[in-house]
Amino acid sequence: MPNTAPWWRSAVIYQVYIRSFADGNGDGVGDIAGIRSRLPYLKSLGVDAIWINPWYKSPMADHGYDVADFREIDPLFGSVAEAEALIDEAHRHGIRVIPDIVPNHTSDRHIWFQAALSAGPGSPERERYVFREGRGPDGAEPPNDWQSCFGGPAWTRLPDGQWYLHLFAPEQPDLNWEHPDVLAEFKDVLRFWFGRGVDGFRIDVAHGLVKHPDLPDLPPRRDPSAPPLAGSIDHPHWDRDEVHEIYREWRKVADEFPGDRSFVAEAWADSPERLAAYVRRDGLHTAFNFEFLMTSWEAAALRETIDSSLANLGSVGAPATWVLSNHDVVRHPSRFGRKTVRKWLPNQPYRPEGPLDLALGTRRARAAALLMLALPGGAYIYQGEELGLPEVEDLPEAVLQDPIWERSGHTDPGRDGCRVPIPWSGQQAPYGFSPDDAAGAPWLPQPTDWSAFSVEAQTGDQTSMLELYRRALGLRRDHQALGDGSLTWLDAPAGVLAFTREPGFACIVNLSADPYRLPEHDAVLLASGPVEDGRLAPDTAVWLEL
Repeated sequence: MPNTAPWWRSAVIYQVYIRSFADGNGDGVGDIAGIRSRLPYLKSLGVDAIWINPWYKSPMADHGYDVADFREIDPLFGSVAEAEALIDEAHRHGIRVIPDIVPNHTSDRHIWFQAALSAGPGSPERERYVFREGRGPDGAEPPNDWQSCFGGPAWTRLPDGQWYLHLFAPEQPDLNWEHPDVLAEFKDVLRFWFGRGVDGFRIDVAHGLVKHPDLPDLPPRRDPSAPPLAGSIDHPHWDRDEVHEIYREWRKVADEFPGDRSFVAEAWADSPERLAAYVRRDGLHTAFNFEFLMTSWEAAALRETIDSSLANLGSVGAPATWVLSNHDVVRHPSRFGRKTVRKWLPNQPYRPEGPLDLALGTRRARAAALLMLALPGGAYIYQGEELGLPEVEDLPEAVLQDPIWERSGHTDPGRDGCRVPIPWSGQQAPYGFSPDDAAGAPWLPQPTDWSAFSVEAQTGDQTSMLELYRRALGLRRDHQALGDGSLTWLDAPAGVLAFTREPGFACIVNLSADPYRLPEHDAVLLASGPVEDGRLAPDTAVWLEL
């Protein structure tokens, strides 16, 4: 029987960090031409869609998340005509296209913010952003104690005395979503790109648009060790209930267009219950499940996260989405390759503890991939994850470009370690990332030992991470049990996750220190490591036909 459910309920979506995916013109920075050249690879991998990080016109203070014009492509990446050609070409390969959209803030070079600076205090132009007078007798203190996610205060004072809010870099002023112009502008931007064929949007900082009208100081946390959102349903600028009215309006725009256009929210919430509010039937379609990404490598913790995610998202009719890495976090082979893999807290930097055992991290990453791709719902793959790339933890300070590095006073290296351009072929940098006659070196240096990680080196090697992903995605596409749906847990000892999916499929992951004897089965469909004498080794996963 054909599957009539919307595509996004089961989709495997591949994240293209455009700067680091493929360089088509040889300037050392990835671009649209590079993506187009690698569409056959993405088709052979077996993904359903690509999510592309911001490609809009930008001064690049935060690598494109500071947008100056949402209707133009930055010349570094190409043009609107090239974007349209990519969308058309991807569709011919059976791949949908989901660009990023950044509604919490603009660039300080955006025409609106430039007009606000020129117009001065009290002007209508400033009402589109969050301008306030300072505190203290001469207004020299920020309006409140809010902090930037990139370090330092969330306010910058202008020469005319007023302060403006930026929850990220000073070059990223926050928009005022109470202003009707802001809602109208973004609805128009959505229609601009939907009309050019995009299949949906990934929404950056989806939880951050609405601020408390009084802009109060941050509330004290009952437990200083708890994550910043914990227990706070009235945080002054994160995950406020009023944000959902905005997304109900966005959903109406998406529904104007044919083809199941969809949204996925980057929404950091303090519980699966709060996350579920973003994906109610009249709101957004899906949301990243960061709870899964942040869970420790421990069977009980993973099962608890899986159960709560499925229950809470299912209660509002939404599918779960599963993700292990992205452009903002330490790559998971490096997280898992430590003796201690601790649970991670929202809005807290992740710091790996102890020396890296990459063999261990890779073994666990292979098992985690099979777990993720067997769970009900959709999944996201971050470029290079299918190659087993580790975090680049030894980038020289001179090459670091993430604004977190500067804003933290050079105490936090930021996110560049997971953004290094990926290797395609050859024995030395740029490993096929740029054309052979390229004039520019990659924008971040690649390690000298990455040739073994390249697509070329792994293709056809049945023991490689790439071929594991290819086989897993092929089985996932063809097996009736996989994709959207439900699961049933099997009895298993502590340290082992075991579940079935109908019809006739089981996934078993051994996170314990001892081999685990597999239950009765008809065949081994796929395993992340050797299965000998019917026993599953530690840190190994298997898919079984029942």
